[in-house]
Amino acid sequence: MPAPVIEKEYNGRRVARKTATELARQYADLIQGKVILVTGVSPMGLGAAFVEFIAPMRPATLILAGRSPSKMQLTADEVSAISPDIKIRMVKLDLESQPAVRYAAATVMEWSDVPHIDVLVNNAGVCAIPREITEDGFEKQFAVNHLGPFLFTNLIMPKLLASGAPRVVNVGSDGHNLSPIRFDDPNFRDGSVYHTWIAYGQSKTANMLMAISLAEKLGPRYNLSAFSVNPGTVQTNLAAFLNWKDSFADLAKTSRMLGLAGGWKQDRDFQTVDEGTATYVYAAFDPEIMGCRIADPWTDGIRAWATSPIEAELLWRMSEELVGQEFAY
Repeated sequence: MPAPVIEKEYNGRRVARKTATELARQYADLIQGKVILVTGVSPMGLGAAFVEFIAPMRPATLILAGRSPSKMQLTADEVSAISPDIKIRMVKLDLESQPAVRYAAATVMEWSDVPHIDVLVNNAGVCAIPREITEDGFEKQFAVNHLGPFLFTNLIMPKLLASGAPRVVNVGSDGHNLSPIRFDDPNFRDGSVYHTWIAYGQSKTANMLMAISLAEKLGPRYNLSAFSVNPGTVQTNLAAFLNWKDSFADLAKTSRMLGLAGGWKQDRDFQTVDEGTATYVYAAFDPEIMGCRIADPWTDGIRAWATSPIEAELLWRMSEELVGQEFAY
């Protein structure tokens, strides 16, 4: 029996929205045999849900990357229960630490039984956390949500390019509305100028700009597609520490302070995991979106600072400087 198409009211009209369950079935032939790497796969998160939705369609290999081996194992066990024949590899990946990112990437590159990777989903991240500076000297949300994925993606790029038509999916957010890249001060120089949601917004803008750069630098020559997707507001373990009511009240206040049209609705609709993860499945496998960059139509708008090729190139250069390595393609 086909999964239902969810209908929601958006801007006064009813809009059909497919679920991950339905899209996975629709793209079954495209998922079968693929090698897919997903970061951030702890149970109760969208990364874990994504691999569990596509597991019945028999991808060849699922590579699970995350900070906690025990949590990754729980997700691996769920996948094995769904499809016992799928090969599962796991790699410990701490995006907060650049040495740890380099070690994880080197591990993946050394696997002789994984000669290529067809799809990379950069799902792992943190949301609206108190100000913290990493051991490498960077504001933690910018480090975990952008610098870590930027470094990891580029370090495993040879295996992505070994695929005939690789895809990179960055998980963004309409939180990008809250801040452009603070090129002069990405680390928020001190606590007096730090705001949890603005720092989160900067990191989400970075996710979108990174996808633009990857598509433009590697698309024409290597047939690589890169996308940023917005799963919507889904209550997962990403922000398990947050009091949702208070946090959205703070988010609404912040958006009004920044002059965002309409502010942020405190009573905004939550998406189900099946709905939110549909954006992952669509970007990873839909055959009609090659060479495009997509955003979820449920957002309130896309800021120019998150779609500018000029800002994308500036961020790329700054990111290379911050990770201490150039990636020229």
